[in-house]
Amino acid sequence: MQEAGLINFMKTILIIITIYYVLKIIGRLVFPLFLKKMMQKVEKKFNEQQQHQTNSNQTTMKEGETIVDKAPDTHSKSNKSVGEYVDYEDIE
Repeated sequence: MQEAGLINFMKTILIIITIYYVLKIIGRLVFPLFLKKMMQKVEKKFNEQQQHQTNSNQTTMKEGETIVDKAPDTHSKSNKSVGEYVDYEDIE
């Protein structure tokens, strides 16, 4: 009885190892294709957004018109008074 249990255990281990290596080989073949397909989708979406952005900028401008966009200054000048300067002398 124990011998049959050991043989079944060894078969199970062998099947698990075989499945692991088969999945590993399939993963090496399929994963790059999947990654390539995903990159093509991202590239297509990026190009569509870029094209949309370019078209929207061209339609709002008239020929010969120049638009200058200026970002507001990020450094705000502070007008806060830090206090009064007091001159002092060292006393010995």
